[in-house]
Amino acid sequence: MKQKKLVIAALALGAVILGGMIYAADHIDAPSVTGQTTDITDLYVYRSPENTNNLVFVADVQGLMSPTATASAKFDQNNIIEFNIDNTGDKVEDLVIQCKYDLASNSMYVFGPIAPSATGLTSKLQGNPTAKVAVTPYGASAAISATGTTGIKVFAGPRDDPFYFDLGQYNKIVTGAATSFNNPGTDAVAGTNVMSVVLEVPKSLLGNIAATNTINVWLKTKKKN
Repeated sequence: MKQKKLVIAALALGAVILGGMIYAADHIDAPSVTGQTTDITDLYVYRSPENTNNLVFVADVQGLMSPTATASAKFDQNNIIEFNIDNTGDKVEDLVIQCKYDLASNSMYVFGPIAPSATGLTSKLQGNPTAKVAVTPYGASAAISATGTTGIKVFAGPRDDPFYFDLGQYNKIVTGAATSFNNPGTDAVAGTNVMSVVLEVPKSLLGNIAATNTINVWLKTKKKN
């Protein structure tokens, strides 16, 4: 597999508490990726509600899609969606989980968690796939999921954007026209969709994280050069 270069977008979570839920969001803030398949909207990491020995990693890309646009939307086979995991606290990835779409089979392949051969801006697919799932069609009544040989569960496909943000009220606060948000607010991204990859990963695959009970996680999309 050729090396993949050029980080198009990145989103970070610091010190994810393994007993809670932390998220980071970014919708079309970076002009170079606006409207591109590399545009990251959200990163979520939280303990599985069904199995506390597992962590759930969520990557959302291609945000603000209308329902009509979502029907024909696909993941980009020239991209790698990469979760970077620091389990030692030095802010350098010790493990990566890489997600690569295959257009011919309309499936998402998962590689890792595995130690990367290089850190930073350059990546290549590491090892062999640990899980694979067919992409859930838009409008399907139930998510299609699969479990890899290492116990990783994976979903890939279009979903309603889970992020909630009252953009109108935020702009009023920034300009001094208001001092606080409303309860309830108005969700500016309601009715829009994202392409989502969701992984449930046993903590035992993430290194010795029991001592600190925290990890650092950041998400990158990398495009084939």
